[in-house]
Amino acid sequence: MKVLPTEPAARAAVRQGVSVSVATGLYGISFGALSVAAGVGLGPTMALSLLMFSGGSQFALIGVIGAAGTPVAAVATATLLGLRNALYGAVVSPLLQVRGWRRLAAAQVTIDESTAVAVAQPDHATSRIGFWVTGVGVYVLWNAFVLLGALAGDALGDPRAWGLDAAAAAAFLALVWPRLAPRRAQVVAALAVVATAVLIPFVPPGIPVLAAAAVAIVVGLVAPTTAAGDPFAEDVPVDEASADSPENESDREPAR
Repeated sequence: MKVLPTEPAARAAVRQGVSVSVATGLYGISFGALSVAAGVGLGPTMALSLLMFSGGSQFALIGVIGAAGTPVAAVATATLLGLRNALYGAVVSPLLQVRGWRRLAAAQVTIDESTAVAVAQPDHATSRIGFWVTGVGVYVLWNAFVLLGALAGDALGDPRAWGLDAAAAAAFLALVWPRLAPRRAQVVAALAVVATAVLIPFVPPGIPVLAAAAVAIVVGLVAPTTAAGDPFAEDVPVDEASADSPENESDREPAR
């Protein structure tokens, strides 16, 4: 049976999605301005933004181009950073349960922000609301502000001076923070931070992000949860969970 979200939970998911969309979208000004300054024209800049739609990969690509790197190096760096979206897809796919063209649309807007908002919700129904509001909101606002940044160029100055990079990071941290209450989540976060900090000075962009994700995977393999892989399940003993399962209820019913 399809469970509908409660009204307060749905409103909270929408508020989170909109706030993250605005904070992230505004930072698109920086990409647009930097891309044009790096010698990428307005058309290619918008094509990158509309089709690639991965801020980290976009910044990595123009960073290599701006530093006079080869096209192969630029594409390889952007691809490496984009690999994290495959991990996000594995997380949100069971929550969304979409098919056909909706699956293609979901893949396009599966990014850091939409995944974070989705997993921050208390149930699957509000996760879907948070995912779509954030994903579509970031897509629209990011591309709009990328266009603005590309057209205005240097007239806008460095958007980092406005604190937009900090605003996006702060919004992201606000979403992650409530998920760090359990000791297990705190351990994973601490190990991921250490792994990332150690690797940043020595490896190409993208590797620290993948290493942080690998930390969570390793912890999950070494100490799996007891709730059959449900990201919203509480830490319930296996015997109690299985006792309440529909399969066992049907087993207890008399044969018809």
